[in-house]
Amino acid sequence: MRIFIAGIMQGSRRDNDIESQDYRECITSAIRACLPDADILDPWVLHPDSVNYDDHQGRQVYLELNDLAATADVLIAYVPEASMGTAIEIWQAFKVGARVFTISPLAENWVVKFLSQQVFTTLDEFVQFVASGEFEAAVTR
Repeated sequence: MRIFIAGIMQGSRRDNDIESQDYRECITSAIRACLPDADILDPWVLHPDSVNYDDHQGRQVYLELNDLAATADVLIAYVPEASMGTAIEIWQAFKVGARVFTISPLAENWVVKFLSQQVFTTLDEFVQFVASGEFEAAVTR
């Protein structure tokens, strides 16, 4: 099973910094506890220095990651605030029939609301869902 971890990196920042990526390890650890053999695709692990890429390399990686999202069986999106990149990754996965689970307080945002199989308000709520066995049941049926 391929699981893509989508989520905010730059969000609405106007500089070249990124938001904390700690959520990625939290999601990965929760998934590994119930699905140790899952193939987890994490853009941050694949490209931890991507904000420093030149325009050519940045464009290439951006497009490749969007294509990679479309190869996932499951996409987990962390969206504490609007994120154009994450919205595109959600769309890419949704349009090929992947299950999309979104962690976001933006429950009325149409991308979150209409493209997610399930929405969780907080990261803790999602981790509890995974620990309960409900995530594994949802993605393996």
